[in-house]
Amino acid sequence: MSDKKYHTAFGVYGICVEDGKLLVINKSSGPYINRYDLPGGSLEVGEALSLAVKREFLEETGLKIEIEKNLGVIDFKLPWLWRDFTDVHHIAVYYSVKKTGGELCIPDSFEGQDSLGATWVSEKYVSLDNASPLVLKAFEWLRTKNLGVDAVNYDDWNVLK
Repeated sequence: MSDKKYHTAFGVYGICVEDGKLLVINKSSGPYINRYDLPGGSLEVGEALSLAVKREFLEETGLKIEIEKNLGVIDFKLPWLWRDFTDVHHIAVYYSVKKTGGELCIPDSFEGQDSLGATWVSEKYVSLDNASPLVLKAFEWLRTKNLGVDAVNYDDWNVLK
C-alpha cells in the first residue's frame, strides 16, 4: 500500500508550433513553477474542453487559436507537497492548435493566473531542469506523432523555488 496521497489535476493544453519552435509559458506557481509549461489549464464549471483551451490560451499568451486536432490524453505522476497531498496525478488532454490572431503579451494578473508570459522555444533548449513534463511530451509528440498510453512517472521530480 502506498503512502502517497494524490491530488488529481485535469487540464487541456495546446501544442502551437511556428518555425520549428513550440509556444510555452513561464509558469509562476504549482509543481512546474519557474519552468516552461504548455499554455492551457483547468476547466471552469460546465466549460467544454475546446472552449477551455481557447480561453486558457488567450489568458496566458494573448493569442487567439483554432483547434486543428484532438491529439489524445496522457497522464503524469510526480511528487508535489501541496495542502494535504504528497503527489500530483496530472491528466492532460493535448490539442494541436494554430494561431489565428492576437499578440504575445504579459497576461493580466488574477486569481488562478499562473503564466508570466509566453515565448517560443526549440527542443534543444528544454530539459527536465527548465520544462514541465507536458512540454517534454509535446516535443516527443512532434517527433513521433504519438503520446503513448502509460502514465509517465517522475519520482525524482524537483519543484523549483
